[in-house]
Amino acid sequence: MAPTAVAMLRFFPLLLLLTACGRQLAPPVPGPEADRGPHQATAAPGTAIYTVDSQASLLAVTVRRAGLMARLGHDHVVASRTLSGHVAPSAGSADLSFRLDQMTVDESQLLRDAGIEKQPSPEAVAGTRTNMLGPVLEAQRYPMVTLHAQQQADGRLGVAVTLHGSTRWLALPAAVRIDTDQVIASGTARLKQTDFGITPFSVGGGLLSVQDELEVRYHVVARR
Repeated sequence: MAPTAVAMLRFFPLLLLLTACGRQLAPPVPGPEADRGPHQATAAPGTAIYTVDSQASLLAVTVRRAGLMARLGHDHVVASRTLSGHVAPSAGSADLSFRLDQMTVDESQLLRDAGIEKQPSPEAVAGTRTNMLGPVLEAQRYPMVTLHAQQQADGRLGVAVTLHGSTRWLALPAAVRIDTDQVIASGTARLKQTDFGITPFSVGGGLLSVQDELEVRYHVVARR
């Protein structure tokens, strides 16, 4: 197996947890909302609900190589273009989800947007994606990733990410614009794998490795 494919296998679960783009917080005490399913934004009757526009929304994670032999590896961009869900602006909440088996690996334009010049071969991309969805993420058993966001007093979003049967709470810096027709939330973040207790993948004593820091970019559009 190529080093880059192995790297994706080792840390891809973290990438999805990082879609919330923030540092991990202590999990909240379970309450009556714990059983709420996806796409059920917390809102009183009569509250305006906006529906996520999947075609206009994007979540992309850039993974970069490191080490003295980094030139032998590849940088990658993993993305979701199938975000779905609802937003309740007046309640400061949202529920989103996406399927793991609909994620893309190394789209040409996203690679260029990330400043990555080298495009992996179709065979390499297919192999990476197959390994990613198989033994690591168990996508057939846990096909969905869900996110519940709630606006915090400091202006950030508290986001509960449920992946692979587990839920974690994260803090999310966000730029949010709301008008009568749509809601747009976007932002970027740089996080470290080690902050989540994961050792970055490396071979040859670190001669070829994956950078601890990950770059996350998101743009969510919801329309009324």
